[in-house]
Amino acid sequence: MIEIIPAIDLIDGKCVRLSQGDYQTKKIYNESPLDVAKQFEDAGLKRLHIVDLDGAKQGKIINIKILESVALSTKLNIDFGGGIKTTEDAQLVFNSGASIINIGSIAVKQPELVYEWIQSFGASKILLGADVKDEMIMINGWQQSTSLNIITYISNYINKGIDSIFCTDISKDGLLEGVSINLYKKLLNIFPQLKLIASGGVGSIKDIEELEAIGCSGVIIGKALYEEKLSLKELNNF
Repeated sequence: MIEIIPAIDLIDGKCVRLSQGDYQTKKIYNESPLDVAKQFEDAGLKRLHIVDLDGAKQGKIINIKILESVALSTKLNIDFGGGIKTTEDAQLVFNSGASIINIGSIAVKQPELVYEWIQSFGASKILLGADVKDEMIMINGWQQSTSLNIITYISNYINKGIDSIFCTDISKDGLLEGVSINLYKKLLNIFPQLKLIASGGVGSIKDIEELEAIGCSGVIIGKALYEEKLSLKELNNF
């Protein structure tokens, strides 16, 4: 059974979505992230993926108060990321109510630090992000390309005990035109033990069914919910 994980992206304390990671395409969907989180919980969803886009861009956590309010007012199992750069940052996020930290750029730039976190917090507390364009990892809120291939990146972390990652194909994100099935198939063929969470491009129930069929363990859905391409009611089947 595939896990449905709704997403809340934060800029200036509001729920927004971008297209292909471009901050110029920002669209505000709701002034109150807490209201949105409660709607997800009321619909029976258990997980929530929160990204502090201000934090990702500025390199420090900005929207921690929103995490606190959502964690206090709901029973959602929250993963939070964006701007987590130090062990103190990670600890702050856990103390503020997230059960998992989601990380990307730091895992590329400072793998040794993240290996320490795996040791001290446990691999299950870390959701590794892989943001890709043409199978190469992108960092810093998708603003910067690297020479690191996704296969090498995942392999390095699986060897350190990580078993869960979310992968976003930036070319698909926010376009509602379908998911990167071929990329996910390839990753699951190479890493059959991986709990792979798909992200980016979901526009219909069919996309979710396809992801479930190839063995993805979860799917992050954002824009399709906000644009009402998918209803929370439809997701009850999963």
